[in-house]
Amino acid sequence: MTTENVYQRLGVEEVINAAGTKTRIGGSLIRPEAADAMREAANGFAEISELQARASELIRDVTGAEAGYVTSGASAGLTMAAAACIAGDDPEKMRQLPSTDGIPDRIVVPRSHRSSYDHAYRVAGATIADVGANDHRLGTGAENTKLWEIDAAIDEETVAVGYMQKPSTDPPLAEVAEVAHRHDVPVIVDAAAELPPVENLRRFVDAGADLVAFSGGKAIRGPQTTGILAGRKDLIRSTALQHLDMHEHRAIWDPPAGLIDSDAVDGIPGQGVGRGMKVSKEELVGLITALDLFVEEDFAASSRKWRAQAEGIVDDVDSLDCVSTRVDGGDVATVVVTVDGAAAPASATDVVRRLRTGSPPIFVGSDDIDRDQFTINPMCLADGEADVLVDRLYEILS
Repeated sequence: MTTENVYQRLGVEEVINAAGTKTRIGGSLIRPEAADAMREAANGFAEISELQARASELIRDVTGAEAGYVTSGASAGLTMAAAACIAGDDPEKMRQLPSTDGIPDRIVVPRSHRSSYDHAYRVAGATIADVGANDHRLGTGAENTKLWEIDAAIDEETVAVGYMQKPSTDPPLAEVAEVAHRHDVPVIVDAAAELPPVENLRRFVDAGADLVAFSGGKAIRGPQTTGILAGRKDLIRSTALQHLDMHEHRAIWDPPAGLIDSDAVDGIPGQGVGRGMKVSKEELVGLITALDLFVEEDFAASSRKWRAQAEGIVDDVDSLDCVSTRVDGGDVATVVVTVDGAAAPASATDVVRRLRTGSPPIFVGSDDIDRDQFTINPMCLADGEADVLVDRLYEILS
Protein backbone atom coordinates (compact mmCIF):
# COMPACT_ATOMS: atom_id res chain seq x y z
CA MET A 1 0.00 0.00 0.00
CA THR A 2 1.46 3.36 -1.02
CA THR A 3 1.04 6.47 1.10
CA GLU A 4 0.19 9.63 -0.76
CA ASN A 5 2.09 12.79 0.14
CA VAL A 6 0.43 16.16 0.53
CA TYR A 7 1.03 17.18 -3.09
CA GLN A 8 -0.61 14.00 -4.37
CA ARG A 9 -3.57 14.52 -2.06
CA LEU A 10 -3.98 17.98 -3.54
CA GLY A 11 -3.68 16.65 -7.06
CA VAL A 12 -0.41 18.52 -7.68
CA GLU A 13 2.60 16.68 -9.05
CA GLU A 14 5.82 16.92 -7.04
CA VAL A 15 8.79 18.09 -9.09
CA ILE A 16 12.50 17.24 -9.07
CA ASN A 17 14.50 20.39 -8.40
CA ALA A 18 17.74 20.45 -10.39
CA ALA A 19 17.55 24.23 -10.85
CA GLY A 20 18.68 25.39 -7.40
CA THR A 21 16.85 27.59 -4.91
CA LYS A 22 14.27 29.06 -7.29
CA THR A 23 11.20 30.68 -5.77
CA ARG A 24 8.94 29.44 -8.56
CA ILE A 25 9.44 25.84 -7.41
CA GLY A 26 9.48 26.52 -3.69
CA GLY A 27 13.00 27.72 -2.90
CA SER A 28 14.92 25.18 -0.84
CA LEU A 29 14.02 22.44 1.61
CA ILE A 30 13.30 23.93 5.02
CA ARG A 31 15.53 22.53 7.76
CA PRO A 32 13.70 19.86 9.81
CA GLU A 33 14.66 21.69 13.00
CA ALA A 34 13.11 24.89 11.65
CA ALA A 35 9.91 23.07 10.66
CA ASP A 36 9.73 21.52 14.14
CA ALA A 37 10.21 24.94 15.74
CA MET A 38 7.42 26.36 13.58
CA ARG A 39 5.02 23.62 14.64
CA GLU A 40 5.90 24.31 18.27
CA ALA A 41 5.39 28.07 17.79
CA ALA A 42 1.98 27.40 16.24
CA ASN A 43 0.77 26.05 19.59
CA GLY A 44 1.11 29.35 21.42
CA PHE A 45 1.40 33.12 21.15
CA ALA A 46 4.17 35.68 21.44
CA GLU A 47 4.43 39.41 20.82
CA ILE A 48 5.70 39.80 17.26
CA SER A 49 7.79 42.85 18.15
CA GLU A 50 9.58 40.83 20.85
CA LEU A 51 10.33 38.05 18.36
CA GLN A 52 11.61 40.64 15.89
CA ALA A 53 13.79 42.18 18.60
CA ARG A 54 15.32 38.77 19.34
CA ALA A 55 15.83 38.14 15.63
CA SER A 56 17.46 41.57 15.36
CA GLU A 57 20.04 40.56 17.97
CA LEU A 58 20.88 37.33 16.16
CA ILE A 59 21.10 39.05 12.77
CA ARG A 60 23.32 41.71 14.34
CA ASP A 61 25.66 39.06 15.75
CA VAL A 62 26.05 37.09 12.52
CA THR A 63 26.27 40.03 10.10
CA GLY A 64 28.20 42.61 12.10
CA ALA A 65 25.44 45.13 11.38
CA GLU A 66 23.97 47.39 14.06
CA ALA A 67 20.59 45.65 13.85
CA GLY A 68 18.48 43.31 11.77
CA TYR A 69 14.91 42.48 10.85
CA VAL A 70 12.99 39.53 9.42
CA THR A 71 10.97 40.38 6.32
CA SER A 72 8.56 38.41 4.16
CA GLY A 73 11.26 37.60 1.62
CA ALA A 74 14.24 39.50 0.23
CA SER A 75 12.06 41.49 -2.18
CA ALA A 76 9.96 42.75 0.73
CA GLY A 77 13.26 43.55 2.44
CA LEU A 78 14.17 45.85 -0.44
CA THR A 79 10.75 47.51 -0.26
CA MET A 80 11.15 48.12 3.45
CA ALA A 81 14.72 49.36 2.91
CA ALA A 82 13.42 51.92 0.42
CA ALA A 83 10.60 52.94 2.79
CA ALA A 84 13.09 53.40 5.63
CA CYS A 85 15.41 55.54 3.51
CA ILE A 86 12.50 57.71 2.32
CA ALA A 87 10.65 58.16 5.61
CA GLY A 88 13.32 57.86 8.30
CA ASP A 89 11.71 58.55 11.69
CA ASP A 90 9.02 60.87 10.35
CA PRO A 91 5.53 59.46 11.09
CA GLU A 92 3.91 61.84 8.58
CA LYS A 93 6.11 60.58 5.76
CA MET A 94 5.41 57.00 6.83
CA ARG A 95 1.69 57.67 6.67
CA GLN A 96 1.99 59.25 3.22
CA LEU A 97 3.89 56.41 1.51
CA PRO A 98 3.78 55.15 -1.19
CA SER A 99 2.83 58.65 -2.33
CA THR A 100 5.97 60.78 -2.28
CA ASP A 101 4.56 64.17 -3.24
CA GLY A 102 6.91 66.72 -1.74
CA ILE A 103 9.23 64.04 -0.33
CA PRO A 104 12.70 63.14 -1.70
CA ASP A 105 12.42 59.64 -3.16
CA ARG A 106 15.24 59.02 -5.70
CA ILE A 107 17.30 55.83 -5.50
CA VAL A 108 20.36 55.98 -7.75
CA VAL A 109 21.16 52.61 -9.34
CA PRO A 110 24.01 51.77 -11.77
CA ARG A 111 22.35 50.84 -15.07
CA SER A 112 24.04 47.41 -15.17
CA HIS A 113 22.48 46.67 -11.76
CA ARG A 114 18.94 47.32 -13.01
CA SER A 115 16.50 44.41 -13.08
CA SER A 116 12.80 43.71 -12.72
CA TYR A 117 13.43 43.43 -8.99
CA ASP A 118 13.66 47.25 -8.98
CA HIS A 119 9.90 47.07 -8.62
CA ALA A 120 10.49 46.32 -4.94
CA TYR A 121 11.84 49.86 -4.49
CA ARG A 122 8.98 51.41 -6.43
CA VAL A 123 6.39 49.67 -4.25
CA ALA A 124 7.51 51.94 -1.41
CA GLY A 125 7.17 55.01 -3.64
CA ALA A 126 10.78 55.33 -4.77
CA THR A 127 11.81 56.72 -8.15
CA ILE A 128 14.71 54.89 -9.83
CA ALA A 129 17.45 57.05 -11.36
CA ASP A 130 19.86 54.89 -13.30
CA VAL A 131 23.38 55.96 -14.25
CA GLY A 132 26.13 54.57 -16.44
CA ALA A 133 25.85 52.17 -19.35
CA ASN A 134 26.57 48.55 -20.35
CA ASP A 135 29.84 49.36 -22.10
CA HIS A 136 31.78 46.46 -20.58
CA ARG A 137 29.87 44.03 -22.82
CA LEU A 138 31.27 45.80 -25.87
CA GLY A 139 34.70 44.38 -25.08
CA THR A 140 36.39 47.77 -25.35
CA GLY A 141 37.73 47.75 -21.80
CA ALA A 142 35.31 50.48 -20.77
CA GLU A 143 33.55 50.26 -17.41
CA ASN A 144 29.78 50.14 -17.11
CA THR A 145 29.49 52.84 -14.46
CA LYS A 146 32.13 55.25 -13.23
CA LEU A 147 32.20 56.47 -9.66
CA TRP A 148 31.96 60.07 -10.83
CA GLU A 149 28.66 59.23 -12.56
CA ILE A 150 27.19 58.01 -9.27
CA ASP A 151 28.61 61.04 -7.50
CA ALA A 152 27.10 63.42 -10.07
CA ALA A 153 23.69 61.71 -9.93
CA ILE A 154 23.25 62.20 -6.18
CA ASP A 155 21.27 65.35 -5.42
CA GLU A 156 18.95 66.72 -2.74
CA GLU A 157 16.16 64.40 -3.91
CA THR A 158 18.32 61.26 -3.48
CA VAL A 159 17.53 59.02 -0.51
CA ALA A 160 19.73 56.01 -1.32
CA VAL A 161 22.02 54.26 -3.77
CA GLY A 162 20.87 50.80 -4.83
CA TYR A 163 23.43 48.04 -5.50
CA MET A 164 22.74 44.53 -6.80
CA GLN A 165 25.46 42.13 -5.74
CA LYS A 166 26.55 39.67 -8.42
CA PRO A 167 30.05 38.45 -9.37
CA SER A 168 29.98 40.75 -12.41
CA THR A 169 28.76 43.94 -10.73
CA ASP A 170 30.90 47.04 -10.63
CA PRO A 171 32.13 49.46 -9.35
CA PRO A 172 33.21 47.71 -6.11
CA LEU A 173 30.73 48.14 -3.28
CA ALA A 174 33.26 49.74 -0.92
CA GLU A 175 33.99 52.47 -3.47
CA VAL A 176 30.30 53.09 -4.15
CA ALA A 177 29.63 53.31 -0.40
CA GLU A 178 32.44 55.83 0.02
CA VAL A 179 30.93 58.07 -2.65
CA ALA A 180 27.40 57.76 -1.24
CA HIS A 181 28.50 58.42 2.33
CA ARG A 182 30.23 61.65 1.30
CA HIS A 183 26.70 62.84 0.53
CA ASP A 184 25.24 61.25 3.71
CA VAL A 185 23.25 58.88 1.49
CA PRO A 186 22.81 55.21 2.52
CA VAL A 187 23.55 52.22 0.27
CA ILE A 188 21.04 49.37 -0.12
CA VAL A 189 22.46 46.03 -1.28
CA ASP A 190 20.35 43.32 -2.91
CA ALA A 191 22.20 40.14 -1.87
CA ALA A 192 19.15 37.88 -2.02
CA ALA A 193 20.94 34.86 -3.49
CA GLU A 194 24.49 35.60 -2.31
CA LEU A 195 24.65 32.75 0.23
CA PRO A 196 26.68 30.56 0.57
CA PRO A 197 29.40 31.22 1.60
CA VAL A 198 28.46 32.12 5.14
CA GLU A 199 31.14 34.84 5.09
CA ASN A 200 28.88 36.89 2.82
CA LEU A 201 26.64 37.59 5.81
CA ARG A 202 29.33 40.04 6.95
CA ARG A 203 30.97 40.92 3.65
CA PHE A 204 28.61 43.65 2.49
CA VAL A 205 28.23 45.36 5.86
CA ASP A 206 32.03 45.35 6.16
CA ALA A 207 32.21 46.99 2.71
CA GLY A 208 30.02 49.87 3.86
CA ALA A 209 26.44 48.83 3.04
CA ASP A 210 23.81 50.52 5.21
CA LEU A 211 21.10 47.93 4.50
CA VAL A 212 21.54 44.42 3.03
CA ALA A 213 18.70 42.11 1.99
CA PHE A 214 19.16 38.31 1.98
CA SER A 215 16.68 35.55 1.25
CA GLY A 216 15.79 33.39 4.24
CA GLY A 217 14.38 30.59 2.10
CA LYS A 218 17.37 29.76 -0.08
CA ALA A 219 20.69 28.55 1.37
CA ILE A 220 19.68 29.43 4.94
CA ARG A 221 16.80 26.96 4.48
CA GLY A 222 14.34 28.84 6.62
CA PRO A 223 10.68 29.39 5.67
CA GLN A 224 10.60 30.20 1.95
CA THR A 225 8.63 33.40 2.48
CA THR A 226 11.20 34.97 4.82
CA GLY A 227 14.09 37.34 4.27
CA ILE A 228 16.68 39.20 6.29
CA LEU A 229 17.38 42.91 6.36
CA ALA A 230 20.61 43.88 8.15
CA GLY A 231 22.01 47.34 8.62
CA ARG A 232 21.95 50.64 10.46
CA LYS A 233 19.91 50.71 13.64
CA ASP A 234 17.98 53.86 12.72
CA LEU A 235 16.93 52.39 9.36
CA ILE A 236 15.91 49.09 10.95
CA ARG A 237 13.85 51.11 13.44
CA SER A 238 12.08 52.83 10.56
CA THR A 239 11.51 49.42 8.95
CA ALA A 240 9.89 48.09 12.11
CA LEU A 241 7.68 51.17 12.49
CA GLN A 242 6.39 50.75 8.93
CA HIS A 243 5.99 46.99 9.12
CA LEU A 244 4.63 46.00 12.54
CA ASP A 245 1.00 46.30 13.61
CA MET A 246 0.86 49.91 14.83
CA HIS A 247 -2.84 50.01 15.67
CA GLU A 248 -2.00 50.86 19.27
CA HIS A 249 -2.74 53.52 21.90
CA ARG A 250 0.21 55.75 22.76
CA ALA A 251 -0.44 55.46 26.50
CA ILE A 252 0.19 51.71 26.49
CA TRP A 253 2.65 51.48 23.57
CA ASP A 254 5.81 49.85 24.89
CA PRO A 255 7.89 48.48 22.01
CA PRO A 256 11.12 46.57 22.73
CA ALA A 257 13.83 49.18 23.27
CA GLY A 258 16.39 47.12 21.36
CA LEU A 259 14.29 47.40 18.22
CA ILE A 260 12.37 50.68 18.51
CA ASP A 261 13.38 53.74 20.53
CA SER A 262 9.94 55.27 21.08
CA ASP A 263 11.56 58.56 22.14
CA ALA A 264 13.03 58.91 18.63
CA VAL A 265 9.62 59.30 17.00
CA ASP A 266 6.90 61.86 17.64
CA GLY A 267 4.08 59.36 17.68
CA ILE A 268 2.81 55.99 16.56
CA PRO A 269 2.77 56.18 12.77
CA GLY A 270 -0.19 53.85 12.22
CA GLN A 271 -0.23 51.03 9.67
CA GLY A 272 2.70 51.51 7.29
CA VAL A 273 3.49 50.56 3.73
CA GLY A 274 4.84 47.21 4.90
CA ARG A 275 1.81 46.18 6.95
CA GLY A 276 0.63 43.76 4.27
CA MET A 277 4.05 42.06 4.25
CA LYS A 278 3.71 40.67 7.75
CA VAL A 279 5.79 37.80 9.10
CA SER A 280 4.06 35.24 11.32
CA LYS A 281 5.27 34.03 14.68
CA GLU A 282 5.89 30.63 13.10
CA GLU A 283 8.00 32.11 10.30
CA LEU A 284 10.01 34.24 12.73
CA VAL A 285 10.81 31.24 14.91
CA GLY A 286 11.61 29.13 11.86
CA LEU A 287 13.97 31.73 10.40
CA ILE A 288 15.73 32.31 13.73
CA THR A 289 16.26 28.56 14.11
CA ALA A 290 17.47 28.09 10.52
CA LEU A 291 19.87 31.05 10.69
CA ASP A 292 21.39 29.73 13.89
CA LEU A 293 22.04 26.39 12.18
CA PHE A 294 23.25 27.99 8.93
CA VAL A 295 26.16 29.80 10.56
CA GLU A 296 27.29 26.55 12.22
CA GLU A 297 27.07 24.41 9.07
CA ASP A 298 30.16 22.84 7.49
CA PHE A 299 29.83 24.36 4.02
CA ALA A 300 33.22 23.07 2.92
CA ALA A 301 31.84 19.56 3.28
CA SER A 302 28.61 20.52 1.50
CA SER A 303 30.58 22.09 -1.37
CA ARG A 304 32.63 18.91 -1.78
CA LYS A 305 29.42 16.87 -1.87
CA TRP A 306 27.82 19.11 -4.52
CA ARG A 307 30.97 19.00 -6.67
CA ALA A 308 31.08 15.22 -6.48
CA GLN A 309 27.42 15.07 -7.53
CA ALA A 310 28.05 17.47 -10.43
CA GLU A 311 31.06 15.49 -11.63
CA GLY A 312 29.05 12.28 -11.38
CA ILE A 313 26.32 13.74 -13.60
CA VAL A 314 28.95 14.80 -16.16
CA ASP A 315 30.35 11.25 -16.20
CA ASP A 316 26.88 9.76 -16.58
CA VAL A 317 25.98 11.82 -19.67
CA ASP A 318 29.44 11.50 -21.25
CA SER A 319 28.26 9.06 -23.92
CA LEU A 320 25.71 11.54 -25.30
CA ASP A 321 27.61 12.79 -28.35
CA CYS A 322 25.20 15.64 -29.02
CA VAL A 323 25.99 17.52 -25.80
CA SER A 324 29.10 18.88 -24.13
CA THR A 325 29.33 19.40 -20.40
CA ARG A 326 31.49 21.19 -17.89
CA VAL A 327 31.40 21.84 -14.16
CA ASP A 328 31.38 25.48 -13.17
CA GLY A 329 33.18 26.21 -9.93
CA GLY A 330 32.05 28.20 -6.93
CA ASP A 331 30.54 27.29 -3.60
CA VAL A 332 27.83 25.30 -5.39
CA ALA A 333 29.27 23.42 -8.38
CA THR A 334 26.90 23.49 -11.35
CA VAL A 335 26.83 21.38 -14.51
CA VAL A 336 26.59 23.43 -17.70
CA VAL A 337 25.12 21.40 -20.58
CA THR A 338 25.52 22.71 -24.12
CA VAL A 339 23.32 21.10 -26.77
CA ASP A 340 24.71 20.73 -30.30
CA GLY A 341 21.77 21.94 -32.34
CA ALA A 342 23.04 20.28 -35.52
CA ALA A 343 23.54 16.84 -33.98
CA ALA A 344 20.87 16.68 -31.28
CA PRO A 345 17.29 15.48 -31.86
CA ALA A 346 16.07 18.33 -29.66
CA SER A 347 17.15 21.89 -28.94
CA ALA A 348 18.06 23.07 -25.46
CA THR A 349 14.64 24.73 -25.26
CA ASP A 350 12.93 21.46 -26.22
CA VAL A 351 14.97 19.55 -23.64
CA VAL A 352 14.03 21.95 -20.85
CA ARG A 353 10.38 21.92 -21.88
CA ARG A 354 10.19 18.10 -22.09
CA LEU A 355 11.91 17.71 -18.73
CA ARG A 356 9.29 20.01 -17.18
CA THR A 357 6.31 18.31 -18.83
CA GLY A 358 7.40 14.75 -18.09
CA SER A 359 6.47 12.71 -15.06
CA PRO A 360 7.81 13.60 -12.61
CA PRO A 361 8.47 17.14 -13.85
CA ILE A 362 12.17 18.04 -13.65
CA PHE A 363 13.30 21.65 -13.45
CA VAL A 364 16.79 22.63 -14.62
CA GLY A 365 18.35 26.06 -14.97
CA SER A 366 17.06 27.72 -18.12
CA ASP A 367 18.61 31.20 -18.08
CA ASP A 368 20.83 30.47 -21.11
CA ILE A 369 18.63 28.35 -23.36
CA ASP A 370 18.93 31.03 -26.04
CA ARG A 371 22.61 30.02 -26.17
CA ASP A 372 21.70 26.30 -26.38
CA GLN A 373 22.64 25.76 -22.74
CA PHE A 374 20.93 24.67 -19.55
CA THR A 375 22.33 24.03 -16.09
CA ILE A 376 21.98 21.34 -13.46
CA ASN A 377 22.37 22.46 -9.85
CA PRO A 378 22.75 19.57 -7.35
CA MET A 379 22.02 21.68 -4.26
CA CYS A 380 18.38 20.60 -3.91
CA LEU A 381 18.56 17.09 -5.40
CA ALA A 382 17.44 14.26 -3.13
CA ASP A 383 19.05 10.83 -3.22
CA GLY A 384 18.34 9.04 -6.50
CA GLU A 385 16.94 12.09 -8.29
CA ALA A 386 20.10 12.67 -10.31
CA ASP A 387 19.67 9.18 -11.79
CA VAL A 388 16.09 10.02 -12.82
CA LEU A 389 17.34 13.19 -14.50
CA VAL A 390 20.11 11.38 -16.39
CA ASP A 391 17.69 8.69 -17.59
CA ARG A 392 15.32 11.35 -18.91
CA LEU A 393 18.15 13.12 -20.75
CA TYR A 394 18.97 9.85 -22.52
CA GLU A 395 15.31 9.39 -23.44
CA ILE A 396 15.18 12.88 -24.98
CA LEU A 397 18.63 13.08 -26.59
CA SER A 398 19.54 9.53 -27.62
